[in-house]
Amino acid sequence: MIKQRGILYVLSGPSGVGKGTVRKALFERDTHLQYSISMTSRSPREGEIDGGDYFFKKREDFEQLIKDNKLLEWAEYVGNYYGTPIDYVEQTLDEGQDVFLEIEVQGAMQVKKVFPEAVFIFLIPPSLEELKNRILGRGTETEDLVNNRLSAAKVEIEMMNAYDYVVVNEKVEHAVERVEAIVHAEHFRRTRVEKQYRKLLEVE
Repeated sequence: MIKQRGILYVLSGPSGVGKGTVRKALFERDTHLQYSISMTSRSPREGEIDGGDYFFKKREDFEQLIKDNKLLEWAEYVGNYYGTPIDYVEQTLDEGQDVFLEIEVQGAMQVKKVFPEAVFIFLIPPSLEELKNRILGRGTETEDLVNNRLSAAKVEIEMMNAYDYVVVNEKVEHAVERVEAIVHAEHFRRTRVEKQYRKLLEVE
């Protein structure tokens, strides 16, 4: 049996669509996926473990990684950097382990430039009205902020053509099943396995 290199899966979609909920439900199943650990320049909070919750770096070290193109994607939020380290992802993939990354659309587009061979999955709401209801259901957004999020969602949905798969998140369990089906199918894609199996079948 030929050992395949792992595959990087990137799940993203508009804010409020339920990316985190779907990812959490996916990892509650018996999955072989490795969730990508992010890197941050902020200090560890109580109970957080370096290399478990985050890779914690000093701000200047993080900025050097940005200069050296050592991050798949990164952003600055509330004065701290957050990003995905390339070396960690590459090492995990080389070990034959699939990596799962859940990020915003802008981050996914950064990953696509650096790592185009990844599998990009776009999570979409059943309707904009349903997306609005989900954002309102949080109870933490003002009406103006809700409208801003919906306007941003429309723009992000237009970016759907940059993805390999589209999954409608109508019910979380159904969305998880569809993501699992994509994960399984990708391991049998001809372009991934042809060279390996041709070598296996060579007659000496």
